[in-house]
Amino acid sequence: MRLRRIFTFLALILAIGFFGCVKEQKVEAPKQEQVTKNLVPPKAELKGENFAVDLNDLKVAMTVDLVSKEIVETPNLKGSIKITNKSKDIMDIQAVTLDYLDEGGKPIVFKSGEKIAKVSLYMKTLKPGETFEGTLEATIPRMAIKEKTLGKIEINLVYVPSPLKREILTLSEKIE
Repeated sequence: MRLRRIFTFLALILAIGFFGCVKEQKVEAPKQEQVTKNLVPPKAELKGENFAVDLNDLKVAMTVDLVSKEIVETPNLKGSIKITNKSKDIMDIQAVTLDYLDEGGKPIVFKSGEKIAKVSLYMKTLKPGETFEGTLEATIPRMAIKEKTLGKIEINLVYVPSPLKREILTLSEKIE
């Protein structure tokens, strides 16, 4: 009986010590949230003189302040891109650049302080009829989303036309 009282007393002391040492931690709610909006239409097929370009799953990802509902960081445009060489020549694709236009066809400019990354580099050589698939990721001006002024996205495909001339240089080296 005495042993039982001692164990009960020790258990009570340990419980009081354990719960007494635990500090109450306040968990703050997040102040910002990640919001993703789909572009309408989320899919586009474009044909140019030398290329066919298919864009899919076009989305804008942005960080929004929960209190003010303002966009905190420069939004990102994301999606997938498929480029097909429709010419008879080899084409050396360098990059795809994006320009954002309003309903009237005027450029939507980035404001000061916004991160500008409207070029996706690819560096891919395509033979006639060959296709390249990749991801498209660029920033989009806040004003295009905030004021819902986005009317068009202009895609500039930067490439070097055929015939490509390449020169190979060999450097003799060894590790000692």
